[in-house]
Amino acid sequence: MKRIPFLSKSKFVAGVQCLKRLYWQVYQPDLAAETDDQAQFIMDQGKAVGVEAQKAFPGGVLVEADHQHPREALEETAQLMTNPQVPAVFEAALQHDSVLVRVDILERQPRNRWRLVEVKSSTQVKDHYLYDVAIQRHVASGAGLKIASARLMHLNSDYIYDGNHYDLSKLFVIEDLTAEIGSIAGEVVERLAAQRQMLQQDEPPEVEVGRQCTDPFTCEFYDQCHEPVSAGHISELPRLTERKLEALQVLGVEMIRDIPESFELSATQQRVYDCALSGRPWFGPELRDALSTIRYPCYFMDFETFYPALPRHKGMWPYSHIPFQWSVHVREKPDAQLHHHEFLAEDETEPRLRFLETLLEVLGTSGSIVVYNRSFEAERLKDLSGWLPRYAKRIAGVQARLWDLLPVVRANVYHPEFRGSFSIKSTLPALVPEMTYEGMEVAEGGEAGRAWETLVHGQLGPDAKTRLRAALLAYCRQDTEAMVRVYDALEQAASHGKRTRGARG
Repeated sequence: MKRIPFLSKSKFVAGVQCLKRLYWQVYQPDLAAETDDQAQFIMDQGKAVGVEAQKAFPGGVLVEADHQHPREALEETAQLMTNPQVPAVFEAALQHDSVLVRVDILERQPRNRWRLVEVKSSTQVKDHYLYDVAIQRHVASGAGLKIASARLMHLNSDYIYDGNHYDLSKLFVIEDLTAEIGSIAGEVVERLAAQRQMLQQDEPPEVEVGRQCTDPFTCEFYDQCHEPVSAGHISELPRLTERKLEALQVLGVEMIRDIPESFELSATQQRVYDCALSGRPWFGPELRDALSTIRYPCYFMDFETFYPALPRHKGMWPYSHIPFQWSVHVREKPDAQLHHHEFLAEDETEPRLRFLETLLEVLGTSGSIVVYNRSFEAERLKDLSGWLPRYAKRIAGVQARLWDLLPVVRANVYHPEFRGSFSIKSTLPALVPEMTYEGMEVAEGGEAGRAWETLVHGQLGPDAKTRLRAALLAYCRQDTEAMVRVYDALEQAASHGKRTRGARG
């Protein structure tokens, strides 16, 4: 019989999501995808939130032994718990039932009782958090502690930072989950037993792929269960519901071209089907009219932002966006030469005012401002209007001029190389194959935010800072130039009357 290793709260929660995920975490962790920059950033954000949460418990003491030294952590925790002068223990190590957990905050209560507090960097209680807290309660109680209550401490989305210091009583919300986790106490015991039984096996369990592969987290072993799909796979159908997906799977259909003519498709899905059969792009008859609504001078605009869990500047809230960069390509009239303008905050100085003033100077007061997915820029402008109310009228003028290229593409264009996506990263290489984001040091919005954080707060030498600055400028410029090139490709298609005929009906 296999010797089952100790479980942790993270492994238990992984097993709740998928038993195969737990098996691989325990026995074949090398199969996992490498932790990417985004995942590392999320973990770093969580640590920063945890440090602030500890400040809400004055006098609390941190267990110094890390996760690699469980025996020392258990001993240190026990010593702190026996000291009545310690009001709270941070990262307390507890063990029971072959499970070792680290409790974010273990707060001393009267009559030798304890309050268990789990800290999350989210702004709400999520369903899967219950298992996280419940396994800690199970271990703590089994270890002999009298748990007065089990709570979850998370960020308050309504908190507004005054720019001086965090009001911890308002920055965080503490919710009592004692009743909720009590209702699943029996389930926790059953799941632990099932996990241990599964870990006795020589092979990972058979688990069908499904929603658990990405919910509540994308599994780090996702690629082990999912082979890359070929172009034209049914997964490329936009907004494919589970009901339709299951119906196609029952029919044994894997490729879009094999969908029966009688199968119900939406208008957009129908276009995807038609293009899969023809192998040619589709341009709708109303494309020319849609493009004709643009007004010159025309400004192709893109923003980059960074949204930390903890608000950085006055008036901000958890996860509010710090606008740090913009790019604008200007075309004064059709077929005129492009002029490029850009802004990048390069130091720790609060960037919002500089961002806005430089942008307004370039945008003028007339002409269409082209964006790709209007909601993002519109929301950032709304934020700026609230933070800098003296500019509200001018910002409202900018918002009224926004011209969204995304719905024009979605309603009037489809190319087989879109592969079901209408993002600029998909439409650009299909419509303008000579232009790509591949090989760029910064090639995605999330990467841009993390790169900017490194640029202004990282310990970089002059050469590295120069290189990163250039990469950020190149990426944002690429975004606005990409819109120009996509727009030009659509204009050319409309002027030639390009269109494909539907293949069904």
